[in-house]
Amino acid sequence: MYLNQVMLIGNLTRDPELKAMPSGNKVCNFSIATNRVWKDKEGQKQEEVEYSNVTVYGKQAESTAQYMKKGNSLLVIGRLKTRSWDKKDGTKGYATDIIAERVQFGSNRPTTPQATEKPAQATTDTTESIEYPDDDINPEDIPF
Repeated sequence: MYLNQVMLIGNLTRDPELKAMPSGNKVCNFSIATNRVWKDKEGQKQEEVEYSNVTVYGKQAESTAQYMKKGNSLLVIGRLKTRSWDKKDGTKGYATDIIAERVQFGSNRPTTPQATEKPAQATTDTTESIEYPDDDINPEDIPF
């Protein structure tokens, strides 16, 4: 059995770019940044950022381009696709992209430190958020 599946949760690094193919089908391209945080042997916090190019087709391409902007978070589920081309110097170039099969929008609020500062004029946020309990869940309290 073979499996080619990718699942990423990250932030858009630029506004999505919507185009139409000759067939009339829509295609949207964007880049997503994901990060990994860990502590090294000395206990120092380390962070690594990975940038991935994503392509999405059809209705999802249209809605992604319409509703998402640079800095928004989203979930992408798809597959890897490697493309190649001949460079001007005669060598071959390669790039691996993600072909999205599903895109789920996350928060529209940027995740930069400035986003946590209070704005000069307060706005009403009608989005619901999940409130997690402060205490650990006791397995004996689960009814099944």
